[in-house]
Amino acid sequence: MATPEAVIEIGSTGVRLLVAEFDSERKRNVLDRAEMPISLGRDVFTQGFISRETQSQCLHILQRYKEQLGGWGILPSQTNIIATSAFREATNKDPVMDKIFSSTGFRVRVIDGIEENRLMYLAVSECLQDEAPTLRAENAMILEVNGGSTELMLMKKGKMAGAHSLHLGTVRLAPKMRGQTSSLEDIQRYVEEYTINAKGLFESELNIAETSQFIAVGADATLAAINAGMPISTWLWSIERENFDRFVDEIQQYSVDECVARFKISYNDAQTLPVSLMIYKMFLHHTNVKTIIVPETNIRDGLIISKTKIPSEELKNEFNEQIIASSANLLKKYHGDESHAEHVRQNALKIYQCLEQEMSLDSRSRLLLEVASILHDIGNFINMSNHHLHSEYIIRHSEIFGLTRTENIIIATIARYHRGKQQPQDSEQFQILARSERMQILKLTAILRIADALDRSHGQTLGEVEIKLKNDNLVINSKGIKNLALERIALEEKGELFESVFGYKIILL
Repeated sequence: MATPEAVIEIGSTGVRLLVAEFDSERKRNVLDRAEMPISLGRDVFTQGFISRETQSQCLHILQRYKEQLGGWGILPSQTNIIATSAFREATNKDPVMDKIFSSTGFRVRVIDGIEENRLMYLAVSECLQDEAPTLRAENAMILEVNGGSTELMLMKKGKMAGAHSLHLGTVRLAPKMRGQTSSLEDIQRYVEEYTINAKGLFESELNIAETSQFIAVGADATLAAINAGMPISTWLWSIERENFDRFVDEIQQYSVDECVARFKISYNDAQTLPVSLMIYKMFLHHTNVKTIIVPETNIRDGLIISKTKIPSEELKNEFNEQIIASSANLLKKYHGDESHAEHVRQNALKIYQCLEQEMSLDSRSRLLLEVASILHDIGNFINMSNHHLHSEYIIRHSEIFGLTRTENIIIATIARYHRGKQQPQDSEQFQILARSERMQILKLTAILRIADALDRSHGQTLGEVEIKLKNDNLVINSKGIKNLALERIALEEKGELFESVFGYKIILL
């Protein structure tokens, strides 16, 4: 029998527990779940920190969950516990995390918005696995409204066009509206203006009007589906747009007490339900979609899937392709040279493959090299002079689907040093990184510098090259191109780091 997996999520409005396992056919089986309300988001979004009262409440809930998990034979050290937007924005999150660990044994991991998007994508993909051919072929918006943020992904013909964590949440809205009448009309106007502005920012990634699938994720969307929609399968619902609009409009007329009584939800959830559904409705109305798809899932499911379900090679490749597509769309957004980026990526992969047996890097490094190759010149959008510095800035402050914050910083660092006389080891920030990260950055930067030098003109004049190791040399065969002066100069300028890191001399034929 499979060992059950446990996940606890500390959110803006509640602390939620999920225990699940996968059977022999890899079907998810939920064994236990619980949810306890908490005012963490209200604390952080109004005063910036988690109050003593909320800390005490959180510890009490976690102690209760610890006992509950003990019944399943699951220890705190075996439990995945994550915290989202409200927790990560709290100025006192570190001492609170320390207090949680010393009191309960739970080690909290604070995740960023892009990690939330990744987990949501995994969960949604699992629910839509029978719909996958349709999802891959159509433009889609995937939306989840939370207390502290709204997570949004845009798919263009099945490929990731953009992933965003928006500072638009039901709990976050409360202090923004303070000092006004705080009527639903005021909140609706604010949300409407926000979604219009957001739509303008996303137009470079996907024309929202061309979206043919609207996928709404989250407890509030599921509540709407149960009351106004139809089941498609065990974990999947659909709602006709007219029925959804009617239900949302009806909800706006209910008092908090009526919501609690009608839908059997907590007082905290009842307070935010009208605003949450309003946000879904506002985004929906920027599309022409007639039917909403609602997977009954969440990021806790996504985390359990990522921990327990061994992905096939096909699924791994599909997920990596989504990361590459997200990177390519970011380059396109900043009007980058897509032909040059693709040429550099292909040559970087050839060099990587030649050296793979002696690289001593994990399989993820190849993907990071691909992303860095695509984005290394993105800083040209700001200024061609010192564009490597601008590339670092843009990458550090961009959201790339599927990458952790640490990976984002690694890619930004590689892009910074893809040109120029300075090398990564010249930076004090580089020196304080872990040795494994320093070597990863050095090796990938060295490869990228060579791949970039092979297209110095940005004209792909060498065409397809053959790259192989011969004795102590990395031999690059240009297959008949005779005028190699520009590329040889570039390799001389950029090859020092490669020869220092790998010990191979570069020969261009």
